[in-house]
Amino acid sequence: MTVQDFWVLSPEIAMALLALVVISVDLVTRSMAKISTVAFIGLAAPLFLTMNLWFGWVGNPVDGPALFGTVEADRFSLFFKFLLISVTAGTILASARYIASDRMKDYGGEFVSLVLLSVTGMMLLVSATELITIYVALELSALPVVALAAIHRTKQGIEAGTKFFVLSAISSAILLYGFAYLYGYTGSTNLDVIMSRLAVLPTEAGIPFGSYAVLLSVIMIVAGFGFKMAVVPWQMWVPDVYQGAPTPVAAFLSVASKAAAFAVIMRIMYTAFGNETLMQDWSGLFAILAAVTMTVGNTLALSQSNIKRLLGYSTIAQAGYILVGLASVSANQVGVTSANAGPQGALYYLAGYAFTNLAVFFAVIAITSRTGDDSIESLNGMLKRSPLLAGLLIFGLLSLLGMPPTVGFMAKVVVFGAALNANLTWLAIIGVVNTVIAAYYYLRVIRAIVFEDPADDSTFSADKPILIAAGVAAVGAGVFGLAPFLILDFADKALSIIPRL
Repeated sequence: MTVQDFWVLSPEIAMALLALVVISVDLVTRSMAKISTVAFIGLAAPLFLTMNLWFGWVGNPVDGPALFGTVEADRFSLFFKFLLISVTAGTILASARYIASDRMKDYGGEFVSLVLLSVTGMMLLVSATELITIYVALELSALPVVALAAIHRTKQGIEAGTKFFVLSAISSAILLYGFAYLYGYTGSTNLDVIMSRLAVLPTEAGIPFGSYAVLLSVIMIVAGFGFKMAVVPWQMWVPDVYQGAPTPVAAFLSVASKAAAFAVIMRIMYTAFGNETLMQDWSGLFAILAAVTMTVGNTLALSQSNIKRLLGYSTIAQAGYILVGLASVSANQVGVTSANAGPQGALYYLAGYAFTNLAVFFAVIAITSRTGDDSIESLNGMLKRSPLLAGLLIFGLLSLLGMPPTVGFMAKVVVFGAALNANLTWLAIIGVVNTVIAAYYYLRVIRAIVFEDPADDSTFSADKPILIAAGVAAVGAGVFGLAPFLILDFADKALSIIPRL
């Protein structure tokens, strides 16, 4: 490895070293407060190194692939690294009370280090430009989550961890088969080389992606990553794992894992399959998946009585909305519009969704840690019992619904507008109809919080760390809704992979 290789991987190296530091601190002291503080402050190192790669403060700006062409520190990967580090910081803050509880006092250091190791894999995943590296990074990000889901060793937790492990293994095997087919057809595992060879290999008219071999490969690749993205029909694990796993783990999974999966599928889509004909095939595939995913997620959420299961189905529906942006490719656009409107909208939606969903989950963590009940009925009258937490939860739910002036509203406007510009009017209409359907179960929770009588009149507040985490997430959901250009401009600069079309 050269100095350039270490420089490109510096954020991942810093994150992995931080995980080792956390384990070392846990061996020296059993203070969960110190472990959380070290982990939170230590995130400044990978954050600084990521910012340095973006702005080029120290050393030469990184340009081009590194580590024998397997990774690349382009602005697209750096965008997601900023997002992943932010999510990790919020998760550590929100988990402070959980890891200090009697149930977790012996595993707090392991909990935090597993989160950091999983994020290390995700950061490598969004930078990977080669199929084998993508697969290895995916496994590095997934295996710690298996342990995290079952770490509190309850019956539900072990069931959640087992389900995630088995289904993750199956999806990884399918993904590996897809990579093998693609390698066998093109003779390379490098995404850039795959694109150049697909451009010269003979194609068969009338067959999506030009040949049955590539079509089968694409289906398997989408199936493998569809598990991580919580896309129908690979979403069956989400509600059970979200309900059985610790709520901080569910919050982490709902945002970080989804963002990393969308990042790598976008890189494969635009780098390996970037010509105009293949992009139109991607558009059709993602449009169908988007319509089915948002409809199934919202429909199944209607009958839920557990807030974590409801948020699980909400996560599935949100994945469908993000897919609308991926389906809105420039090859289908009509009129004069930005060539990056679809992927830019997808990045904006992912960032806005991260702030929104974390605000909701953090408020739920704070409430359920006090009530010991995660049913929707337990939220009755919460506005009287804990006005601040109830307000944060209501604001987050309204953003998930898409009420102005939240980021959820603007994100839907952007992706549905991109769909209209890409001649996908039918998909935009389905998205609007699904937003109306979603209003029922989001407003049902808000009604319970505001109008129902509480079973217990006692009042309570949250600990400062989780209150800060939830407050910052809610502020982000509001600010980026009022000033969407802050993320849209950032996302536009991050789309450095698009000019390869």
